[in-house]
Amino acid sequence: MNTKLISAFLALAVASMACGFNINLPKMPTPGPEITDEITVPTPKTDEVSLRLSFGAGEMTLAPGAKKLVEGTATYNYSAFKPEVNVDGGNAEIKMSEIKSLPSFENLKNIWDLKLGDTPMDLTIESGAYDGTFEFGGLSLNNLSIKDGAANVELAFSEPNLVEMSTFRYETGASNVKMSGLANANFSIFDFSAGAGDYTLDFSGELQRDASIKISSGLSNIIVVVPEGVQAVVTVDSGASNVNAGSGWSQSGDVYKQKGEGPTLTFVIEIGAGNVTLTK
Repeated sequence: MNTKLISAFLALAVASMACGFNINLPKMPTPGPEITDEITVPTPKTDEVSLRLSFGAGEMTLAPGAKKLVEGTATYNYSAFKPEVNVDGGNAEIKMSEIKSLPSFENLKNIWDLKLGDTPMDLTIESGAYDGTFEFGGLSLNNLSIKDGAANVELAFSEPNLVEMSTFRYETGASNVKMSGLANANFSIFDFSAGAGDYTLDFSGELQRDASIKISSGLSNIIVVVPEGVQAVVTVDSGASNVNAGSGWSQSGDVYKQKGEGPTLTFVIEIGAGNVTLTK
């Protein structure tokens, strides 16, 4: 994470020298003492609950197990990283304070370790460059939306979502994302869009109903895992990519099928260049 940010500033400095002018960058304050804040968000007394997590850079861990809507800690050593909690009726938000100057890169720490309750909710996560570890099994997510920049994320539904999810949207930049147990998410629509990167989408779990999946990406490596016995139809719209289908998949032009029983996973994969691997 720090290397990416430092590289961006070096590139800016080189470009400015090449153009014959100087840029006065803001003074970067150094980190202070390490602080750990307790984070608690009570469960709103309403049928419609929305939780938004607005996180900048650092590490974020999410897991089930809270007795309230959210319980956990935020550990940081830069005052601008102090989280703010806002609750307005059924809408709750945890966000970082506004950053007016850039911190020193050395020894920077910003860690959110949060547990979520099983109250039915819409969950939105917005982040920058960060490392994320998300376990959503056993939660009650009506809708899930994740938007991040350059990220390393491991996401799992190790147990079934307790409610039917309408839409799962994930938008990311140049990242490394691995998702498992996606059939347990129990979504109707999954919309995944990404820039350059490596992405593994594992649809293992308990598939309870038909689902539509759209995957859009530029130059990337995409691995789609569909367990044996699950019926799936995959249409690949590709500019210059390689499609590798494992045993059990049949092909007719740009359409790949795996025979199975029960609900069907229907995929549309749009990729500019790279590799698409269909496996089980």
